[in-house]
Amino acid sequence: MSTEHYSFASAQPLTEAYIHQTDEQAGALYGYHPSNEQDWVKRVKRLDEMAGKRVAATEIAGVLRSYNEKLNAAPEAMAMISAIAEGAPVIVGGQQAGLWTGPLMVVHKAVSIIGAAKSASEQLGRTVAPVFWIAGEDHDWDEANHTYVLTQEQELRKLSVQRPEGARTAVSRTEIDAQTWETLLAELAESLPHSEFKPQLLEQLAALVQDSHSLSDTFAAILSLLFGKEGLVILEADDPQLRKLESPMFRTLIERNDELEQAYLASAKRVKELGYELQADVVPGSANLFVFQQSKGDERTLLHKMEGAFQDRKGTISLTAEQLLQLADDHPCQLSNNVLTRPLMQDYVLPVLGAVLGPGEIAYWALTGEAFRTLGMEMPIIVPRMSFTLVEGTIAKNMIKYELSFADVAERFEERKKQWLAAQDELSIDDRFAAVKQSFVDSYGPLLELATSIQPGLGKLGETNKQKIVEQIEYLESKTKDAFTKQFDASIRQLDRIALSLWPSGKPQERVLNMTAYWNRYGTSWLSKLLEAPYERTGGHQIVHL
Repeated sequence: MSTEHYSFASAQPLTEAYIHQTDEQAGALYGYHPSNEQDWVKRVKRLDEMAGKRVAATEIAGVLRSYNEKLNAAPEAMAMISAIAEGAPVIVGGQQAGLWTGPLMVVHKAVSIIGAAKSASEQLGRTVAPVFWIAGEDHDWDEANHTYVLTQEQELRKLSVQRPEGARTAVSRTEIDAQTWETLLAELAESLPHSEFKPQLLEQLAALVQDSHSLSDTFAAILSLLFGKEGLVILEADDPQLRKLESPMFRTLIERNDELEQAYLASAKRVKELGYELQADVVPGSANLFVFQQSKGDERTLLHKMEGAFQDRKGTISLTAEQLLQLADDHPCQLSNNVLTRPLMQDYVLPVLGAVLGPGEIAYWALTGEAFRTLGMEMPIIVPRMSFTLVEGTIAKNMIKYELSFADVAERFEERKKQWLAAQDELSIDDRFAAVKQSFVDSYGPLLELATSIQPGLGKLGETNKQKIVEQIEYLESKTKDAFTKQFDASIRQLDRIALSLWPSGKPQERVLNMTAYWNRYGTSWLSKLLEAPYERTGGHQIVHL
C-alpha cells in the first residue's frame, strides 16, 4: 500500500504545542503525553487503582452489550464488551451523529480509535477496547443534518434532511420517519455514480434505516457495520440505560457545581496567560449542564445559576438545586452534559486509558484539567486523531501529468493552474496585446497634444476616446484568451477534478466529502487501506493511494 506523510499544521496553536511538546507549560495543562510509553503504563495502573470510583465494569458492559446487540454488532465487538466487563481499559473518541456518517473525518476518528487501542494493547500486553462515543445528546441539527458527495457529473452536491417540526431537542430524540429515509436514500442513489458496488451499498443502507428512527440510529448502525469486525464498540450518550448509570455523577456535578465553575475559570485563566485563545465558552455562572424540558417537547436547555436557582437565559425555567438533584436521582434522562462536563462523565462511566480527539477538541480539553483534579479524577492520555487524504488512481495520474504535488493542491492550486495555462501560451498573447496597447498609447500621445494645442477643450474628449480604444483592445484580448483557454477545456476539467477530490471548496477532503463515494467505488477495500496505514500515537496526516 502506498502512503506518504504531509505536514498538516492545525489552526490550533495550543494543540500544536501539545502534540509537538514545544511548550512545557502548555503540556502541563494535560499531564500525560501519548509519545511517552511510560505514561501509558502509569495511566493503566491509575485506572486499576481508581476502579472503585467509576461505574462498575460489569454494569457499563451490560449497557454496551444491550445497545450493540440492537445494532447486530459483530462477534469481535461483543468480545471487546466482554473484555470491558472483566476490567479492560478503553480508548474512546466520539462525534456528533451526521447524515450517512457526515464528513470523512468521522471515519478517520474511528480508524484512530482502533489503531490506538491495538497499539496500547500490544505495548501493555492486555486487551484494550476501542469505543466510539456518539454524542447523540447534542442538538445542533444544522451541523448533523447534511453531507456532501461527488456526483457523476463531478460536482459537489449537498444532501440534507430538514429538521422535523417540534422542539429543538437532541439529535437522538429528533425522529425521522420511514418516508423521509426513503427520500434520503433516493437522493443518495441519484447522486452516486454507477458502480459494481452501488447496488449492495444501497441495499445495506436500506436495511439499516428500516430500524432507524433518528440520525443517531443510522450513524451507529453504519459505524457498527463498517468497524464491528475491528472490535469497535458503539456507545450512545443519550442511551436511557447509560443515563441511569450516570445518575451519581450528575448528582456530583450539581452538588459541586460552584467548585467546578471556579475550576473551569481557573483553567481558562491559565490558558489565556500562556497566550492561547479559548476554544470553548467558559462563562461565569454557567452550570455546564443541560436539562430537557419535557413540557416543551424535550427542548434541550442550557442552565445558568441565577438568583439562587438553575435557570435558562430567558428565565423560562427555574429549578432549585434540590429539584435538580431529584432529577439526577429519579429522571437522569432529563439531564445532559456540555463540552466541559462531558469529559468528566466519560471518565466516570468508562475506564478511559486514552481519549482520541481532533485539533479543536484537544484545545478545549485543556480547560478541564482543574475540574478533573477538583473531583479527585485524572485526565486520560489525550491522543490526537489521525487524518488522511484518499487519492484515487486517476487523480494520482493527473497529478503526475500536471506536475502537481499534494502541497500544490492544498496550498497554491489556483496559482499552479494559472502557471500551467501560461506555459501553454506559445503565442505570447499577454505580451503581444500589452505591446499593442503600449504602442497605441505612445502613438496617441502626440495626437492628443496636437488637438489640445488647437482647442484645450479637446483634451478631455481625447482622453475619453483613448480610454475607449484601450477598452476595445482589452475586450478583444479577453475574447482571445477565452478562445485560447477553450482549447484546454479537458485539461482544466482534469485540474479542477484534482482540487475537487483532494481539497474541495478550499477545505481538507476529510472535512467535506462523505465516505459513501469511496464505498460506492471500492466496496470496503478503501477502508482496509486506512486500517492498514501505519498508526502514529501523535496523529499526523497521511496521504493514502487507493
